[in-house]
Amino acid sequence: MAGRRRSNDDDFDQQALMRGERGAWDRFVDGFTGVVQSAIRTLPGFGMVGRGEAADLAQDVFTALVAQDYRLLKQYDPARAAPATWLTIVARSIARDRMRRRQPIGVAIDDVPEESLSVPPVEIQEKVQIPPGLLSPRQELILALLYEKDMDPIEIAQALEIEAQTVRSQHHKALTKLRRHFAEIENPGGDAAPKGSLSRFKRS
Repeated sequence: MAGRRRSNDDDFDQQALMRGERGAWDRFVDGFTGVVQSAIRTLPGFGMVGRGEAADLAQDVFTALVAQDYRLLKQYDPARAAPATWLTIVARSIARDRMRRRQPIGVAIDDVPEESLSVPPVEIQEKVQIPPGLLSPRQELILALLYEKDMDPIEIAQALEIEAQTVRSQHHKALTKLRRHFAEIENPGGDAAPKGSLSRFKRS
């Protein structure tokens, strides 16, 4: 059986996909199934996922992209990441969620990973609105992955194919820029960020 061809950006026509064009979807699925399955098979924290399970989870990913009037697909921003990078992140997020839900019945409660039992915290803080152009596209993407996808620096480094230290460095630089920006707005001429202005960003 011939393998799937390698994906390229031409296989990802976001507008055509959201219009439901069959040809666009055929090219997209044919071009990016390998990317999605590869991301799932090397899912951090779950070991090597079998080919059959990875194929099933890949179907879940493509289904999620079209659900609720393409809500997830509409979130893709080409200025922040290449299609393959974004799909890797999306695939791992969806697969991780699905696999945690499949925790076998009958496993002793002490043997269940703590993160699988935790309840996601309710977000009560207003999300900081980042001014356009303040951060680089990579810095914006790293913040989004840290705080919106709850990925750790190592997972992000693997997804973006960079060093974990680079993730931490870009995170630090982004927060420094944000603190300076909000400090200037709240207290012109001062050097302290306004109280609570960065409460949305607390990960070290």
